[in-house]
Amino acid sequence: CINYTNETLQQQFNRYVFKLEQEEYAREAIAWSFIEFPDNQDCLDLIEGGRRQMPPDGGLLAMLDDECRLPRGSDANYAARVAKALGSLASKRLSVSRKQSVEGVFAVWHYAGHVPYATKGFLEKNKDELPRA
Repeated sequence: CINYTNETLQQQFNRYVFKLEQEEYAREAIAWSFIEFPDNQDCLDLIEGGRRQMPPDGGLLAMLDDECRLPRGSDANYAARVAKALGSLASKRLSVSRKQSVEGVFAVWHYAGHVPYATKGFLEKNKDELPRA
């Protein structure tokens, strides 16, 4: 997912350009003004899962992989699963209205903005395999 990649790149940028540089300035006692920058770790946690506050199902990608493995897995089931497991937990980054849930849609607040995802075709796209070299 390109938005996941962008989130990861933004985090790397923030870490190396802001966080580590500012830590080095502090260690070297260089006079400077602290630069506030947003942390997008919570969005990466939502996508990747793996943090303690995530449900046992994991994040968006783990749930998608799991749904692909189920014999009766479907896009609609994935959307319902996301709404049920993550809807209330990640309300800062994920929004799913009742109408969206019925339509198989959820939205993620990425670093760059609000992105709605229509789950129709998600499972099929996720099953695509890379060609063997």
